[in-house]
Amino acid sequence: MNRVVVIGGGMVGARFAQDLVARADAAGATVDLTVLGAEEYEPYNRVLLSEVVAGKVDVAAIALPGPDDARVAVRRGTEVIAIDRDARQVVTGEGTYPYDVVVLATGAAARIPQTPGLTDRPGGLPGGAHALRTLDDAREIVAASVNARHAVVVGAGVLGLEAACGLARRGVAVSIVHPGASLMDRQLDTAAGRVVERSLTGLGVRTWTHVRTEHVRVGRDGRVAGLSLRVPDAGASPARDGDGSPDRTHERIVDVDADLLVLACGTVPEAGLARTAGLTVDRGVVVGADLASPDDPRVYAIGDCAQPPEGGSGLVAQGWDQSRRLAESLAARAAAAGAAGQEPAVDDVEHDHPHVRFGEPDRPSMALRLAMSVVTRPVTDLSAPGAPLAAPGADSSSSGTSSASREALGSPRADRSSGTDVVRVKAAGLEIVTMGVCGTRRASDPAHRTVALSDPVSGRHVEVVVADGLLVGATCVGAPDVGADLTATYTRRTPVPADPAHLLLQPVAQAPAPASTPTHMPDRTTVCTCNGVTKGDIVACWHDDGARSVDDVARATRATTGCGGCKDVVCGLVDWLGKADPEQRTDDRSAVSGATGMPTAV
Repeated sequence: MNRVVVIGGGMVGARFAQDLVARADAAGATVDLTVLGAEEYEPYNRVLLSEVVAGKVDVAAIALPGPDDARVAVRRGTEVIAIDRDARQVVTGEGTYPYDVVVLATGAAARIPQTPGLTDRPGGLPGGAHALRTLDDAREIVAASVNARHAVVVGAGVLGLEAACGLARRGVAVSIVHPGASLMDRQLDTAAGRVVERSLTGLGVRTWTHVRTEHVRVGRDGRVAGLSLRVPDAGASPARDGDGSPDRTHERIVDVDADLLVLACGTVPEAGLARTAGLTVDRGVVVGADLASPDDPRVYAIGDCAQPPEGGSGLVAQGWDQSRRLAESLAARAAAAGAAGQEPAVDDVEHDHPHVRFGEPDRPSMALRLAMSVVTRPVTDLSAPGAPLAAPGADSSSSGTSSASREALGSPRADRSSGTDVVRVKAAGLEIVTMGVCGTRRASDPAHRTVALSDPVSGRHVEVVVADGLLVGATCVGAPDVGADLTATYTRRTPVPADPAHLLLQPVAQAPAPASTPTHMPDRTTVCTCNGVTKGDIVACWHDDGARSVDDVARATRATTGCGGCKDVVCGLVDWLGKADPEQRTDDRSAVSGATGMPTAV
């Protein structure tokens, strides 16, 4: 019997359980799988929590399908205390679970800044202060917003902007506090950040950049009353000292009232179990290319808790790709051992192979190519004493593609570790997409040719970066159609015109549009980038699997269960297929909008 224990029942842990059962069935292998989840809830889409805060979706709409198989034992609300590697047991408060293989999918926790008034009080955070990481967090913020007069969001990354826009949509006065030079400064340069700032002002959101929170003011009732900020003095430029640290000479203290405080300061990998088990931990659980710990070949880590050689992205697509790769490897090993009548060996198995799909040799999956937004230093740099880590848990993406990485762009190694990241903000009144070379921290490269078009009055800013006839980076604010076309060009590696200005004026690799007919859309067009689902996959599940609604398509292909950005296109394809094949279409049109993981309006 191949006993696999998964610690963590969230988006990645639940996906791995499904993947392993499916791969084991295909390989004719036998598995005994146990999933231990700390939360009481069934799996849900953490990516869409900000939309719950905004009131754009309800809690039921972000539910994800969990493992539904008699061979999978799921234990919700179960806290794991330790991993006993000598006895090969996972220890919980209710008992022990023996294993042949243990998979850590513990995810990450919200990073809480060590600010006076916030973390120095007994009993945890003061009343009115909330992180946004779990379903309970989202529910508490929604409840608090009902009577809130003024909310402050600390952190202007992707989550911070989405949370701020969501609260503003609920009628709460909102301020964003950010220590960086501009909003989303890992992805946006100063010009793009100013356009976003102006757009936020139009939504009623005030922004504070270049500021430091001195302390959180707490009233006698133990609830948040406001923040004291150290800000650049009026008229003084936010200069920096020679060592790059902020010049605090011309600053003043400003008090900002608030009765709701939302912390969007990034995440910290949940690596405590691995650390106490004696496994190598840097920022996350260090694993090799096979996703196994170098200290114990029976222990694996995937998702946000893991630190693979190429670094961790913080994006769910990377965790899902790791889930698939590990499931394939373990199922194949179990099948081979079963055929030989032996226990699967774990010490001498190599797993370092990229997933090849659609006949493209040496090309890893779309999900992984879109996921690589490196925020932890690669494990190969661990030997460098004092090498700096990325800011803990910050919303981030790779900010540049160096000459060396560009030289190998397109190779499996480059595709898995360089700046092939796509970061999206989809908030009420604000749409941003960035990819590849972008932001203020980009590397200077003479081979990069940059063209930008900025229109702050209309809230639009588009920048493209081209090298060697390919789009290697782009920033798009307030122009979602252009952003979709640039994303398609970037992810498909479509050759671009000699004059990159054409990219700002007309599409090169046009993205699928829900309003237009899909008749001329090639079957290989990627519709759901999170899961690598193409138009052809959706058409096939309609004809071969009898999928007749978005819910059916989601179950068959997993489209719409990631960031939710493909929901309109998938709905459009289902409508189109229904009209082209009316005798097989369901009579209940409500099924189209009732998809698992598909947002429905509140």
